[in-house]
Amino acid sequence: MDRRRRSLPFIVAAAAAAFLVVAAMPYPGEAATPLRTDYYRNSCPNLEDIVRAEVARKIKETVVTIPATLRQVFHDCMAGGCDAAVLIASRNNDAQKDADDNESLAGDGFDTVNRVKTAVEQRCPGVVSCADIMHLAARDVVFLSKGPFWSVELGRRDGLVSRKSDVTGKLPDPDMHVKELSPLFQRNGFSPVDLVALSGAHTVGFSHCTRFLDRLYSYNSSMPTDPSFNPDYADQLKQACPPDVGKTIAVNMDPVSPVTFDNKYFSNLQYGLGLFTSDQVLYTNDATKPIVNKFAEDQEAFFNAFRVAMIKLGRLGVKTGNDGEIRKVCTAFNH
Repeated sequence: MDRRRRSLPFIVAAAAAAFLVVAAMPYPGEAATPLRTDYYRNSCPNLEDIVRAEVARKIKETVVTIPATLRQVFHDCMAGGCDAAVLIASRNNDAQKDADDNESLAGDGFDTVNRVKTAVEQRCPGVVSCADIMHLAARDVVFLSKGPFWSVELGRRDGLVSRKSDVTGKLPDPDMHVKELSPLFQRNGFSPVDLVALSGAHTVGFSHCTRFLDRLYSYNSSMPTDPSFNPDYADQLKQACPPDVGKTIAVNMDPVSPVTFDNKYFSNLQYGLGLFTSDQVLYTNDATKPIVNKFAEDQEAFFNAFRVAMIKLGRLGVKTGNDGEIRKVCTAFNH
């Protein structure tokens, strides 16, 4: 769509943290960013308080808000840049939101951003982009689920285009191995540490069973279940996800602490509790295994790496000036 012409702790899914001020300086190999952490200091001075209050209210309604809000930022930025293109609702089903890889994005993430936008517009009309709201909300769901805090760089404008076709080949697949994940992340300027840190977002949230059934029942002709699964975990997953499981049935990504943003995801991998192939291979691959081990033993190391990776993510494909707009509502281009 184009505006210019769109016990079983493993099963069903239903704050204080360190503060780090990160200056808007480029990382090695990056161009200087036009973003600033104080971008709305004068035009909407209470912006972050407004966002956090709405996000906290939404989390109280449903914890699905946490992974949903975080995940949509990654899907937005990796596909065509951090411009809120994933939020656009198209009558023709041809926007980014309609791509196959985005069908699993939970509605609570979209609802969170829309609620925050409404609250912000009441206080600061026509000032704050949906793209910036997405990043503030993502930071806050992490922080409010006991994860790290970081200063969000701001000043993005909302994109003028949202095309379903732009998503193809841009996002990780649950069946990918490190040799496939690495180039996907490298072309966006991410290091192996960034790759592993961003994967750690799977410490919160859930996945539909249909996303990993092949690992349980169709690994290969001689071995139906992926041997890298912890056997007990595989058995419990089979109870929740039989071969004929419905498309709506889901399980927690992190079977230990599914609504807390912590480093348990990495210790889970050490014990064969990675839900996706793309999770577990981070531990079986020689290049990424030491990073997993480091994060498993040192939560603050993970938190620091996650902060850095999220700031890098937020700089992808940023729109400024006439390349974007400040949408009145996040689901539609301005007219």
